[in-house]
Amino acid sequence: MEIRGIFDLSVTLKTYMPLWPTNPLLSVAPIGVAARDGYNVESYTSVTHSGTHIDAPYHMIDTMTTVDDLPLGQLVGEGYVIRPELDGPEITMERLKRKWKEEYNGKIVLINTGWDKKRGFTKEFQYEFPGLALDTVDFLIKRKPKVIGIDTLGIEPFSHGDFKVHKALLSEGFAFIEDLAGLDQLEEGKKYLIAALPLKIFKASGAMARVIAMDVY
Repeated sequence: MEIRGIFDLSVTLKTYMPLWPTNPLLSVAPIGVAARDGYNVESYTSVTHSGTHIDAPYHMIDTMTTVDDLPLGQLVGEGYVIRPELDGPEITMERLKRKWKEEYNGKIVLINTGWDKKRGFTKEFQYEFPGLALDTVDFLIKRKPKVIGIDTLGIEPFSHGDFKVHKALLSEGFAFIEDLAGLDQLEEGKKYLIAALPLKIFKASGAMARVIAMDVY
């Protein structure tokens, strides 16, 4: 196997970066400074769902898998990017179905909305982002993608409020990648090797992840 290209699909973690609007802000601060201490080291404070991160089933379902127990075979494998048409905050089953191919079944599927380009402390970026409509749940359960990723702050619109899409899919063992970036680097429908590896935090609901796509042959 040879690698023709490696694409970083992760947000850079920064102090006071825009996050899910009800979460506390992230902070990175210098603690050790080489000129003074002989080394550089930083403190880091955030919730586990900050920047590009994995939602484990335990995020919404108490009896389900925590992030440290997600099988690596679920988080690494063949994957594809799709670009469903957007018309309002909901990506409906019909819009998803138009882009879906049989080879996506059982694979990692990343949804490119372009929302990462809007990043900022704005109502649009933090509250009006698009996501999966409730009518996509049965469609996705039948096709069993290992992971669903999206370049917004949540897998479903903030306006839903009740997290029904989260709960329905997580209860089936799905994992999500939220707040991806740079999906425009990937060709729609082309097969990539995706690696989405969260920090191994004991019994956590999710964790920050470095997500990459590799063009291999």
